Amino acid sequence: MNYRFKKTYSCVLALIIILGITNSCSTTKVVVDPKDLSYIYNPANNPINPLFNVFNESESQSVFSIKIFNSELYFSEANPLGTPTAMLSISLKLYNLDQGRIITDTAELNLDIKKEEGKQEYVFDINLNAQSGYNYLAEVIIIDKVRQKMIQSFVPFNKLNDYNRFNFIAKGYFLQNRLFSSILRKDEFANLVYPKKKIDSLYISFYQPFKEIPYPPSMLLPEKIMSEEPDRIVAVQYSDTMPIMFPRKGIFFCTIGRDVPDGYTFFDFGPDFPKMTTPESMMEPLAYISNDAEMGSLKNSPNSKVALDEFWIARGVNIEKARELIRIYYNRVAYANFYFTSFKEGWRTDRGMIYIIYGTPDKIYKADDGERWGYRKPVIKTTWGTRYHITEGYAYFSFTKKTNKFSDNEFTLNRGENSITYWDQAVRSWRNGIVFRLDNPTDI
Repeated sequence: MNYRFKKTYSCVLALIIILGITNSCSTTKVVVDPKDLSYIYNPANNPINPLFNVFNESESQSVFSIKIFNSELYFSEANPLGTPTAMLSISLKLYNLDQGRIITDTAELNLDIKKEEGKQEYVFDINLNAQSGYNYLAEVIIIDKVRQKMIQSFVPFNKLNDYNRFNFIAKGYFLQNRLFSSILRKDEFANLVYPKKKIDSLYISFYQPFKEIPYPPSMLLPEKIMSEEPDRIVAVQYSDTMPIMFPRKGIFFCTIGRDVPDGYTFFDFGPDFPKMTTPESMMEPLAYISNDAEMGSLKNSPNSKVALDEFWIARGVNIEKARELIRIYYNRVAYANFYFTSFKEGWRTDRGMIYIIYGTPDKIYKADDGERWGYRKPVIKTTWGTRYHITEGYAYFSFTKKTNKFSDNEFTLNRGENSITYWDQAVRSWRNGIVFRLDNPTDI
């Protein structure tokens, strides 16, 4: 064997060995979708659930406030002082949506939060350069340095006029603490402060609670909307120390003039909101997986708790299975209320309906005017000789953001987009005691 042949033989042998190794040992490449935001509505990925508030302080400045609850922070003593400390970094980008989504301001905060006994919440203020006359979106990223977790949020606000909700400050009446939620409960008192100018009267328009639930995604019917005419308008003498309390459920729209179209809204969704703790409140979300006769029987039962228990035991066959179904279903209801509440409870919204029945989306894509959710379908494998190909598909639901004077969190489902929604399959799965998943619809 001459040298040239030896060299060629060695190269061929090496090539054969390499090909053999390549064919016998395959590696899976995980493709990361940088636009996928599915973690934002997944409570398992969000140890911190911050609340946000925006106040338009002047024509060129807005104050962006972040509230983080003490119970959600992780305090570690792994620091030079050995003091329980939570370490966070907060970054904010402010986009002007009316000028091509340009970035108009940014902010960075690095926080070492020392644990304080008895302290329940921490509030951080960020001054932003925001000119009047525009719509804005604040993108907030909070990184928990100890747990190595990232929380991302998108907060819209506008400076289109001096009368909308971003020009008011709501406070607790007794502690004078800033309120980051406009949801009040019966016998809870608040102050509503309007610092822009002196006003004599506050006009409160009362609307009955919105009790409708959305149509299934497979039904192409007109959207259920709330009447724009209030049931009653009451004018009260204004004072920034005046205690405000609403003794009944409903929507309370506060303006500085009878004919002013914008203002601040308080909501009363009942004493157990956002959770469901009474049999009566727990019955209502069952409308998604029950028929009219069953709902009528539940509501007219002389013993609501017994009727509710019987409904779930019939689904789960036994008590233990029923308890698991109840836990999962009403956890989804509570999180739907947390994420999607607008002028109606989150579970009554289109996004809430999809979230409760289908679960946490596997993919979420956000735009300024809406969201698109994807649910993973069962993987399809096709073979050709010794090779096989895997196809991964998704069922998508698109939601369009709606302008609403009560809330910036109202989205409606684009029902004409998909002809196949798997709704009947999903409801049948729940009624058979199986938590529905498109990619694994056979067990909890």
